[in-house]
Amino acid sequence: MLRNAGIDWKGLGYLVSILSVFLLGAIAWPEGGEPGWHLPVLIAGMATSILGMGFRYKAHLDQRRELKKTEAKAERR
Repeated sequence: MLRNAGIDWKGLGYLVSILSVFLLGAIAWPEGGEPGWHLPVLIAGMATSILGMGFRYKAHLDQRRELKKTEAKAERR
């Protein structure tokens, strides 16, 4: 049976990954002499990375919910 482990390590991992996106984005932020397309591409890359992590975390939560539902159904039998 699945038990609530307390800390959602996968969720914590995604938060750490999101923090790393911001830290790496801060280092990669374009300087004055760089082409104008660098900034929008950097922002788009950061945003899509964070969005992808959000999608994966939602899938993780959906999977956990489905497992709990299946476990409850098995216990009723």
